[in-house]
Amino acid sequence: MWIVIGILCGLLILWGIADVIYDIHTFRTTAYHFASRKIKQPFRFVVLSDLHNKQFGKNNCRLMEQIRKLSPDAILIAGDLMTAKAGKSVEVAAGLVEMLSEKYPVYYGLGNHEQRLERSEKLVEMREEYQKRLDAADVHPLHDEDRLLVEKGVRIYGLFMEKKYYQRFRKAPMNEAYLNEKLGTVDQTHYSILLAHNPDYFEDYCKWGADLVLSGHNHGGIVNLPLLGGVISPRCTLFPKYDAGEFKKDGTTLLLSRGLGTHTLPVRLLNHAELLYVELLPEK
Repeated sequence: MWIVIGILCGLLILWGIADVIYDIHTFRTTAYHFASRKIKQPFRFVVLSDLHNKQFGKNNCRLMEQIRKLSPDAILIAGDLMTAKAGKSVEVAAGLVEMLSEKYPVYYGLGNHEQRLERSEKLVEMREEYQKRLDAADVHPLHDEDRLLVEKGVRIYGLFMEKKYYQRFRKAPMNEAYLNEKLGTVDQTHYSILLAHNPDYFEDYCKWGADLVLSGHNHGGIVNLPLLGGVISPRCTLFPKYDAGEFKKDGTTLLLSRGLGTHTLPVRLLNHAELLYVELLPEK
């Protein structure tokens, strides 16, 4: 009996190790389709989030090949392409942005690692190198800014959230006027896309009035348990309300990516790395 139990436990451990390896080194593409009267022309885009310097093949060739197959109109980044930490490099993130910008318009929303890169005095050289390469690629991060795509009927907003909104163990309350002060009143005449890295404030994004919110940050909960969902968030809370997937509230949709990479804990279990593909169509 104990021998059988030991064998089963051993097989379970081996399966877990194999799944972690698979989920870290491969990615899946999840597609979403939405229609709105605000959309003037079809707008198809890919969403990248939480790459954290991960490479899928040399120079991210497998990632680039999949993006090429999807043939998007643009690339939207929901933050954390790199890991902002002493001793780390921006080469992978900068190289990917450079390759993407040669083929597609790139709209870069900022995550907590870009925010850390901007404020840390210990990361000055990393920050200067990254900014230099983004400038050379003609990619301007959306630091509380927006871009209007007139022909598509779309306005893209990029929210820069301060450090206090990424604290562990507690969720800092967000002032009701915060988003209006940062981004202005939402444009109701165009389809509004908000790049907001932290999904924990989805209710606040809804009150502001975004049509579509693109987030990451939670890495799918690291471990995904059947029926229970993601296990832990970067805030160190168990079973976060927003782990991955699609959420709707008061006319606003949140698409929360599982992300492409990892950091600190290089683990994914039943939680594949993810690339998002979104198609916006005029409502007939």
